[in-house]
Amino acid sequence: MKILLVQTSFLGDLILSTPVIGGLLSKHPGAEIYLMTTLLGQALVRKDRRIKGVITFDKKKSEKGLRGFFSKLKEVKDHKFDIVYSLHKSYRTSILLFLAQIPKRVGFSKAHLSFLYTDRVQRPPKEHDVLRNLSLIGHIQEFTTAEMELKLYGPSGTESKEILDLFSIKSPYAVIAPGSAWATKRWNASGYREIVQKLLTDFKHDVVVVGVGSEKEIADQVAFGTKAHNLCGKTDLFQLMGIVSNASLMVCNDSMNLHLASAFKIPTVTIFCATSPDFGFGPWQNKAQVIEKENLPCKPCSRHGGNSCPTGTELCMNGIPTDRVTDAINQMISR
Repeated sequence: MKILLVQTSFLGDLILSTPVIGGLLSKHPGAEIYLMTTLLGQALVRKDRRIKGVITFDKKKSEKGLRGFFSKLKEVKDHKFDIVYSLHKSYRTSILLFLAQIPKRVGFSKAHLSFLYTDRVQRPPKEHDVLRNLSLIGHIQEFTTAEMELKLYGPSGTESKEILDLFSIKSPYAVIAPGSAWATKRWNASGYREIVQKLLTDFKHDVVVVGVGSEKEIADQVAFGTKAHNLCGKTDLFQLMGIVSNASLMVCNDSMNLHLASAFKIPTVTIFCATSPDFGFGPWQNKAQVIEKENLPCKPCSRHGGNSCPTGTELCMNGIPTDRVTDAINQMISR
């Protein structure tokens, strides 16, 4: 039996979907599991031996238009899948899977054009996203704690050592991820910079600042004048996995790095600014502390944050004192 699992959302969403892979193998013993994801997503699961193959969909660039859509349709159709489970809820995904003529198509009832699926599942809105994803393949009460674990297969011990040596990173070290795709999800750079200094001096930890190229400005502000390793824009995803998986601590915003740390069971301090962990995207099964500005009538202002504060005050981003973060770090690591 050939099964396709579709998750073409952000990298963090893919990480939170990894328990579904194991769940499918339990539900369909002996099946071949294929994953449809983005080009970056492919890098994230490159060592996952549970997956027979990966179909990449570069939906925002090279395969954005109709030509790309029909090319992808042919590729999916040629595989002759027996079942598809779609975690993605877009119009394009619903149409693509319907036209691919996969006999059994399972999607969420609130997906766009959900009538194109043969089986529709109610997504439990108040659960953590890991459980919402698992609900696509069964009742969440059926899964054990172990089956709910995020699973990423990163660099081996030897590969990780080579990565740390390449960037001259010494243990113990903390990872600081001050960026986010949305400006209102970022705690202020001055606060992060103060935390970097405390980790270096008070906690005697090496510090690694990470992020993608578009986050270079805030990363530079955070690392400026310190002895932190500023690796923003200098690592690929595989190297980042090696760095995070061997860290003593992660300090980050509501972002992909939060879920990466959860997957590798790294103690984490997460600062939620415009968003809220109540949306179901908080830490999962790792030692963690969540910090946010309470009692703001404007918070959360949206599900994913935005590029500017709708009130102009930026209280959720600038109203969290560094001592709250330091206290949380003190509970995460010992000096």
